[in-house]
Formats: sequence, structure tokens, C-alpha cells
Amino acid sequence: MTCTKETLVCLQERTTSLLNRYTLPSDELQTLTKDFERGQNMFEEVDTPYKMTMYLAENHSFIEPTEIFVGSRGDTARKQGKWDVKYELLESGSKTKHSTKNIWVLKIFFLSCILFVVFCIIFIYLEDYFKATFTKQIGQAHESKDSVQPNAPPSTHLPLEQTTHIHHTSTSPPSPNACGVQVKDGPLIKVDHHNTYVIGSYVDHRLREKQIKSIAIVLRHEPATYSCVMCCDGRIVTSNAQCSIHSDHFNYDYGAATITCPISSRCLTPTHVAITAGGVSGRVTSFQSVRNRDVPITFPYDFTVCHCVMYDYKNVLMLVESIEMSRLLGAQRVVIYKTNCDSDTQKVLDYYEKSGFVEIIPWTIKNHINVSKGWKIDIAPGQLQYYGQIPALNDCVFRYMYQTRYLALQDMDEFILPIKEKTWRELFPLLEHLYGTDVGFEFENNQFPMTAKLHLEHNVEAWKHVKGINILNYIEREPINPSAFNNYKVIVNPRLVQKVTVHGLLETANGKPTVRVNKDIARMYHFKNYTFPPNTNLITDSHLWDYTNKLEPAVSEVLQDCGLLKPR
Repeated sequence: MTCTKETLVCLQERTTSLLNRYTLPSDELQTLTKDFERGQNMFEEVDTPYKMTMYLAENHSFIEPTEIFVGSRGDTARKQGKWDVKYELLESGSKTKHSTKNIWVLKIFFLSCILFVVFCIIFIYLEDYFKATFTKQIGQAHESKDSVQPNAPPSTHLPLEQTTHIHHTSTSPPSPNACGVQVKDGPLIKVDHHNTYVIGSYVDHRLREKQIKSIAIVLRHEPATYSCVMCCDGRIVTSNAQCSIHSDHFNYDYGAATITCPISSRCLTPTHVAITAGGVSGRVTSFQSVRNRDVPITFPYDFTVCHCVMYDYKNVLMLVESIEMSRLLGAQRVVIYKTNCDSDTQKVLDYYEKSGFVEIIPWTIKNHINVSKGWKIDIAPGQLQYYGQIPALNDCVFRYMYQTRYLALQDMDEFILPIKEKTWRELFPLLEHLYGTDVGFEFENNQFPMTAKLHLEHNVEAWKHVKGINILNYIEREPINPSAFNNYKVIVNPRLVQKVTVHGLLETANGKPTVRVNKDIARMYHFKNYTFPPNTNLITDSHLWDYTNKLEPAVSEVLQDCGLLKPR
């Protein structure tokens, strides 16, 4: 290329013509034209081939000359006919045309993807909308019979046992209706055509095939078969049920039972269930919410206490002492199955329920069955043993199976105390180390008769007008009779339990019995109003006083907040 002002002008014209064939964008063409203009203005400064080469390279990379003649050599070149300009397209320039097209192709591709995603979202929304519309019309029963599957062996695998405090969705209030049928929150729903009352229904995740287990009270001598009617995503699915009556009925007419419904592929996620009489046709009149539908990664509580049951209760002071002692020992939840109580007791229950520390389960079995006030039918007549305590205990186990690491099954006047440690949090790592993590723990029952001598060192003056017994006044216990049955109570991992009774477990998931904890490690303190045998040498045991520094102010605060302390 001959580099003179004249040749530069000519080069500009020819370059413009050439670039038009490559459809270079107008803004880039204008930039190149300005480069040529700057080159003309700076021509006097470009006096060597090297400078010209560097100038063209720095200002535009689209072309590079194959030959450059500057100064007098430019005149010689013109004379020799070297006027025509030779161009070599650089690699970047050769791809400009294709690059521009590729950019447009990519834009079109991404736009198509976005439109496709939007279309899919609209399609899914419309599908769910029409599905919900159609499933509302299911009062006609899509009913199908599933044959009862044999149970798989119980799994010993237990979920993680961490303690993050969460609220689990399976305990949320149920919907007002399911599959077009009314939902009753229960407990105690009567099964039509049978003398059977269902308390609660729960998913059991411990077997290879999940099941729904409904805790019920049944008339033992009545021949009865059952069906499970389940609501699954707006569909009604029916299967046969199996009923297992618990053996600890103490010869009363009614007893606790477990009614099992298999969960099949036709209904993998039942939300509601109704237990009906087998072989009886008819529309379901009410559903019950299925609890424990999911297994949480972590459990809301470390320790939960179940009190079954509260009947004609008036012992306000002991109630507050019991709940506050449970809190001091490490419980994060107390569950009370309540039939009835006086107004002051109700104030206390309302206070704790509002705080979230206590859950009250209405226990209205006396409206359906004549309950006894004892456990021996010849002494305490009736149709069901001791206010229905055993079915309530079984319901509490399943209700909290996936909400708590450990469950204490004890009465309001019973306290399971560590001897050396202060709390259950400190005690249970020791018990797990000594006895293992796959067993329940029994705690020896030590009775403190309220007919014994009073010890008034902790007789709080402000409490004297509060109804009930101050357990701190009783520190003398009766010696253990090794030949008599000991009415121990248990704290157990609820996932180990299949059936529970008043004193221990009837059936465990892994077949292992409970173990008795050494009395020097922990034991139960039972404050009971009874007459102990004459000439009994009572043993002074003031271990409960070790908690008074925290217990007394805590009890006083609750009584004050409930308006049960008289002003001084």
C-alpha cells in the first residue's frame, strides 16, 4: 500500500465500498471513517512504515496492509503501478459476519426458552385449577377395596434426635371438611353400628410399609369388623382394617385397642380417615385428621410429660408444683387429658395453655361410657378402668411419637428425680451410656404418705389460702417392700413403643423390655394420701428440697399471675 494523503483518501473510499459488502454496522463504519480522517490529519507525523503499521493496528483491527511505502518510496510505487491495494482479512474480521448472526441466533434461542417456561407454568396452573374443580364433586364414592397386607418386621431405625424447637405441621388444626365430608377434631368419635370410640389416628412410619394406627376404646365382647375410609387428594379410598385389643383391660367390658389401616399405593398420602363398621354400606358422615403424616428431621422437644387423666381435680397447689417441677427437670411440654376440674384449677390450666407449655386434651369418655374410679372391678365397678387412663396413655404416645425425644408417663403427684444430677438433660446421657438407647427406663416408686408427720420448713406463708397440698411438707417415705409389686413409671423414647400400660410397656417395636434404673441414680417420688401400715419405720428423704430455691419463686409467680394469692 502506498501511504500518501492521496492514496489514503482513495483507500478510504475503496475500504468503505468493500466493507459495505460485509454489512458492517453503520456505527462501526463511521468509526472507521473517522480513523481515516485522523490518519490524514496526522499524515505528516507518519514517516516510516513502522509508524504506519502501528497506527493502523492500534486504531482498527479489521484490515492490515501487506505492503507499505512511505515518503519518496510512495512516489516510486505509484510510478511502478503499485496503486491497487491488497487486503488480508484478519481472523477477527473474518468472523464478524458470522459473529453478528450468532448473536441473533442466541437471542432467539433464549427468548424461545423463556416463552417455553412461561407456557409450562400457565399449563400447570390450569391443570391444578381444573383438577381442584372436579375433585370437589366427589360425594359419590370412588371406593376401592385393598386386601390387608401382612405387616413387615418393625424397623429399629429411628430418626435423628436433635432438639431444634419447631412447630410441626401434622399438629395443625385440620380443615373443616375433607372430600366433601365434615371433619371432627375429636377425640372420641363413635363408630356407627359398633360400641367403638376412636380417639386419634396417626401414621406409623416405623415399618417398611406405612400404616395408620387409630387408638380406640372398644367393647371387648362385641364381634366387630372395621373398614378404613381414607381421603387422598380429593379421592375416597377404602380398605379393610385390623383390630388388636390390648390385654390390660382388668376384666372391664371396655378396653383399649389399636385399629390398623394399611397405606397402599392407591392412597400414599391420606390426610383424613374414618373408621367404619366392616361390611356396612353407607356414606361417611365425618372424617378425622391423620396426624404424624411427616417425620421431622429434628424434634420440637427433648422431654414431654403425659398426665392421664385429670378427673374432678381441685388440688391447685400441687398442680402448679408439679408443672413447675417438670420444667425445672427439663420438660418442655406437659400434656394433660382433662375431664373436669374446679374454677381455680381451670385458671391455672388456661394460664399454662396460653403460654404454650401445656396442651390440654379434652377427655369426655364419661359422656359415652361408665368409667370406674379404680383399677379393680370388684372394688371400683364400671365399664372402663380408671377414667380411661390406659387408652389416653396410648394416645399420648402416638400423638407425641415424632415430636419428642423422650416421653414421661406419670401422674400429677409423681416426680422422677435424679439423685446426683439436677435435671433429666444431665441424667439421660448417663442412662443411655449405662443401659443403651434402645430401651425404656423404669423408675422405682417410692411413696411419701401424706398422713405422715408434716415438715414445715418450706411452708410458704403466701400459699396458705391456695387450695391443695404442698408436697414440700412431706419428706418421709415408706421403705420398699421387695415382695410386693412396685408401681414404677417409665420415661421412654416413644418410637420404641407399640402398646403402653399404666406401669410399663405392653409391647415394644424391637421386642426389648424396659430396664430398671438403679435407685441411687434416679427414682420416683410419689406423694399419696393413704394410711401406711402401723409400726412402719419411715425414711427421711428431703431430696425434693434441693429444688426449693427455684421451685418456690416459680410457683409463687404462677399463683400471682393467676390471681390466686391474696394481697398482703
